Amino acid sequence: MQEDIPPPAQALILAAGRGERMRPLTDTCPKPLLSVRGQALMQYPLDALAQAGFTPVMTNTAWLGEQIEAAFGERLIYSHEGRDFGGALETAGGIARALPQLDEVFWVVAGDVFAPDFVFESEALLRFRASDALAHLWLVPNPAHNPKGDFGLAADGHAVNGDGPDGTRLTYSTIGLYRRALFQAPWCDIPPGNPQGVKLALAPILRRAMDAGHVTASVYTGTWADVGTPERLQALNTGLDHLENRKHPFRFSRS
Repeated sequence: MQEDIPPPAQALILAAGRGERMRPLTDTCPKPLLSVRGQALMQYPLDALAQAGFTPVMTNTAWLGEQIEAAFGERLIYSHEGRDFGGALETAGGIARALPQLDEVFWVVAGDVFAPDFVFESEALLRFRASDALAHLWLVPNPAHNPKGDFGLAADGHAVNGDGPDGTRLTYSTIGLYRRALFQAPWCDIPPGNPQGVKLALAPILRRAMDAGHVTASVYTGTWADVGTPERLQALNTGLDHLENRKHPFRFSRS
């Protein structure tokens, strides 16, 4: 009798970081489980993905990862980087580790960013699948923490490794669509599954793909906040998020 093969994951929620800037709160609780307006941070993208029909969903864990598994149980597929390698593998290393269980095209979203208005649209995935892009990123207006931004945006919708035509850049929201091919040669040298547990940042891979014209982007202007410090968490939970409602400079690894 042929063994049933589980369906590939449609999305990866990044949840492996230590959350150093959120200490002491993250000394005993992983950052994606911190409560924002009555529920865990990573509950927001998980619910939004499920509502849009993007299941199953995968997550990577390291610091206090057993708490994430205890909280969500069988709702998620797990890549336990901490258990397997003693710590987080950074963003690209973590995606490469999860790659054998991900679909050909999949969503990636950080589990510690508050974006309750973001809709994971099937139409966006279909457009991306029909394109020749390797990644599609959602960019946000630059926060005070990152006034120079990360990437430019060309008039034709391509992300630019540098300034856009207006001389400015935008900040990566940590939400994107990706194709498996971006995490294979020639863009990424880690074998699928990352059996050696190589730590690798995402930025260099994205920039090489941008230089080759294989990354597109959209601007997202809905509610979006980095919950990067205890003060920002308190602001969100007391209704003062207008004081801190944009993200710190994205470093392409979850801390």
